[in-house]
Amino acid sequence: MSAIDTTGLGRRAEAAGSTAVPAPKGPRHRARDGARSRRLPPSAGRETTFTSRATVTALLGLSACYFLFPLWWLLVSATKPFGEQFSGSGLWFDGFGLFDNVARLGRQDGGIFWRWMLNSLLYCGTGALLGTLFSALAGYALAKFDFRGRGAVFGLVLAAVLVPKVLFTLPLYLMFSGAGLIDNPLAVLLPSVVSPFGVYLARVFAAQSVPDEVLEAGRLDGASELRIFRSVGVRMMLPALVTIFLFQFVEIWNNYLLPAMVLGDDRLQPVTVGLVGWNASHVAVPPPLVVIGSLVSVVPLLIAFLALQRFWRAGMTAGAVK
Repeated sequence: MSAIDTTGLGRRAEAAGSTAVPAPKGPRHRARDGARSRRLPPSAGRETTFTSRATVTALLGLSACYFLFPLWWLLVSATKPFGEQFSGSGLWFDGFGLFDNVARLGRQDGGIFWRWMLNSLLYCGTGALLGTLFSALAGYALAKFDFRGRGAVFGLVLAAVLVPKVLFTLPLYLMFSGAGLIDNPLAVLLPSVVSPFGVYLARVFAAQSVPDEVLEAGRLDGASELRIFRSVGVRMMLPALVTIFLFQFVEIWNNYLLPAMVLGDDRLQPVTVGLVGWNASHVAVPPPLVVIGSLVSVVPLLIAFLALQRFWRAGMTAGAVK
């Protein structure tokens, strides 16, 4: 009996000792724990402080004021009565004459300003649509088709992104002059449908948002590659395509040097070139009309961003989280 009790007590003591006192760690375990502690940054697990949040908010506020200040001045100046655009305070409203100013703008030179706006919408709309289509086709092919030289082609596209487009203005002018396309809208439309940056964005979005399994399922069902791209790829890449369209639209709208060189006819010029021409002739055109026209020329860009902001935000954040 005493032997049995002694054995039971010994077993309970061993169990208690094994649970109360952990086994000593070997050198490998200690080295592993030390490496883990060194990998963690000092601020791991800590929340952002009020000072850091206030600093970031202040910097963002200053940046927003810096970029919105010219637009605010333009809005305030354009709404003043005609002839008072450069007088008084430029940061707050002083009277309201916007509708009269816009009417004067439309009557200047037989209403050519609205012809310039129509030309800009035609160039930007057509160029952005075709540029987005070609970028989507090229980016989708680079992302989903395996062919010889694919890496070299994509590297060439990246190299073209790094080259400023203004460097191509003189060669394009010489080429269009030899082809007889001076004073022809094609001289503005043809360069605008090629966008290396759009191809790059389309390739990145196609690689991340279009699964290969979905394409294989379409091929097994007997669909052609063009139908798979139109029915599956375009729908999955829609946020990216809207982003490319907006970038193309803004880039073509703000383009000045190439249209100024290849379009000598006033009735073919976009609004950017026309307003610069008005600004150069202070005697023939009153300077307040340039300010009013600048405000009106910004309206299509604002409408495009506001109308497509939902797709644009989704396109900018697509691929950030896998």
